Amino acid sequence: MKCVTYNIQYGIGMDGRYDLSRIADAVRGADLIALQEVSRNNPQNAGRDMVAELRHLLPDYFSIYGAPYSVDMGSALENGRAVDRHFEFGNMILSKTPVLSSRNLLLPRSRTFDRLNLQRGALEALVATPSGAVRFYSVHLDHTSPSERIDQIRYLVAKVLAYPSEGGAVTGTSEMGFPEPPRPEEFVLMGDFNLEPGGSEYLEMTGIPDVEFGIARRAGHPVDAATLGASDPAGRITWIDPKRPDDPARRRCLDYHFIHASLAPRVKRCWIDETAVGSDHRPVWLELG
Repeated sequence: MKCVTYNIQYGIGMDGRYDLSRIADAVRGADLIALQEVSRNNPQNAGRDMVAELRHLLPDYFSIYGAPYSVDMGSALENGRAVDRHFEFGNMILSKTPVLSSRNLLLPRSRTFDRLNLQRGALEALVATPSGAVRFYSVHLDHTSPSERIDQIRYLVAKVLAYPSEGGAVTGTSEMGFPEPPRPEEFVLMGDFNLEPGGSEYLEMTGIPDVEFGIARRAGHPVDAATLGASDPAGRITWIDPKRPDDPARRRCLDYHFIHASLAPRVKRCWIDETAVGSDHRPVWLELG
């Protein structure tokens, strides 16, 4: 099974052009696609409805979209009809197999005064895969504050670990004559975490390595899939500043697949598509056996 995560920067590529076709081409063929920075009525891309366009470009995928917030951008009465125009900026998941249930998790945030701070979210999808139901999350963390990212990581990890006991989006459906959705322990957190390997936020996610044994796989800490299997985690670059693409200080690793520890033996490889130019980020792929 192949999964890919891609922060698509509201469709604007390294060349400054809006082109969703090249983004769709870059992820087409994956079994599970997690996208971030998918927007509607965004002034930065002339208000395109990216959700509708992506569904048109990838018609053979089941899809869900979750916007953590909605802000009015000129709703008005036009010819006696109320027209809603809201700026939405969120996450999307597309799957080759049906999405059994989903929900949008709102991550902790604090009010800012000198930097833009958007409500961030993690879109959850319980997906039927050939090897059983697995939970996938399209995640986008804060981009300006390590402290806020740590709060978001703590909340997110607690929620995904509580899933088997909470039951996810819905429980008790037997009352309505429907079977209960599965409650799998396994999950894959995919997305733009805005953190770098080895930093305090990264260690909050993975755990602090022991001086002798490194990081043991424990149920309470997700595992960075790029450190497993045939992958080479050294020198990972998933984000490049379009304004200074040749500056080494403006080339970073921000995008990941963090998986439940029980999935570690299934990781075959994790790699970055270095040819993609449809965004300031690069697609990051994961193959599970």
